[in-house]
Amino acid sequence: MVPERIRAQFDRVQVFAFAVGLICGILALICAAVTDSWDHFFQSYLFAFVFWICIPLGCVAILMMHHLTGGGWGYPIRRLLEASSRTFLVMAVLFVPLFFALSKLYPWARPEEVRADPILQYKRPYMNPAFFDVRTVIYFAIWILLGYLLNRWSEEQDRTADPKLAGKLEAMSAPGLILWGLGVTYASIDWVMSIESHWFSTIYGMIFMIIAALTAMSFTLFVLRLLSDEEPLKGSATASQYNDLGNLMLAFVMLWAYLQFSQFLIIWQGNLKDEIPWYQTRVFGGWAPVAVILLVLDFAIPFGLLLQRPVKRRLRALSVVTICLVFLSALDVYWMIFPGLEPDGPHFHPTDLLVWIAIGGLWLSAFCWQAKRLPLLPLHDPRFEGVLQHEHGD
Repeated sequence: MVPERIRAQFDRVQVFAFAVGLICGILALICAAVTDSWDHFFQSYLFAFVFWICIPLGCVAILMMHHLTGGGWGYPIRRLLEASSRTFLVMAVLFVPLFFALSKLYPWARPEEVRADPILQYKRPYMNPAFFDVRTVIYFAIWILLGYLLNRWSEEQDRTADPKLAGKLEAMSAPGLILWGLGVTYASIDWVMSIESHWFSTIYGMIFMIIAALTAMSFTLFVLRLLSDEEPLKGSATASQYNDLGNLMLAFVMLWAYLQFSQFLIIWQGNLKDEIPWYQTRVFGGWAPVAVILLVLDFAIPFGLLLQRPVKRRLRALSVVTICLVFLSALDVYWMIFPGLEPDGPHFHPTDLLVWIAIGGLWLSAFCWQAKRLPLLPLHDPRFEGVLQHEHGD
């Protein structure tokens, strides 16, 4: 089980995060009521929810990638990934307020706009509140099921040391990643892309998959650094394994830049008049500084740092990069969502920060609660036999 010292740390963070989340949630509600800004409150809520669900989404995907490849890089982070993957039920509950705010967020949920817009009328069989609700339930059912199976067999492996369970986890992960990808793709279209109902991109879902993976890996490595000086994690991984994790982070950063640039290049060079306004809003005018920050801080600098072996082989240095990427991923999600709601530029409202902290505090509390349930390292996975004797170096 989790050592008492680490359990006590999780207990403190769990209580503190829950209290801060609850207080910030109450303050956000008071702020929205006093200023009569419920529209912006739900916009802030959508942004915060989409960002925080990226962490469990990315964790369950990385977990399945690990089971497919069987690499030693998954040994120190597997239990942290599993703890995140057990928080989907909490996120499903936190999504409920959005069911009652569709008309405040999406033009296709406002009958008067649908009647006046032929394009929205054409999309109505798919984009309507009832079908949206059904699809959202399906997405969460898929993610909860994947998390349940991955954790159930992992716990059974700890308990029974049955070597066949590694094969079951591997066999489930391939179709699981396909289901996960379909869920993330359609959820990103429903929850975010449909804010601007006339615009579409066939690569949009893939961009959110990478944002989720990058955010999840960044969060997980930061937590690993906080726990790395305590048993049993102390000395559990080699510099070579950290180097592998850093290379995976580098791959996510490069893929994020590649997908973003590919989407931009195809739309801009193709002179697609229906799609160009999406970028005109985001790279010119008030939103241009945000685009520059993302280009420099979310790609150029992390890319340069993650090319350096000394950075990737030392968890302390790697964790500095990862915590920066967590906040930059939040800015990325903000840049994806809010220009469709505030095209003139960012208009910061207190609820933007308060709701982000509120949902984040509640999710982090749930994560800590789950992280205490199982040993911090897998016990009987045959793929990890002798992993502690792995050579230091490549």
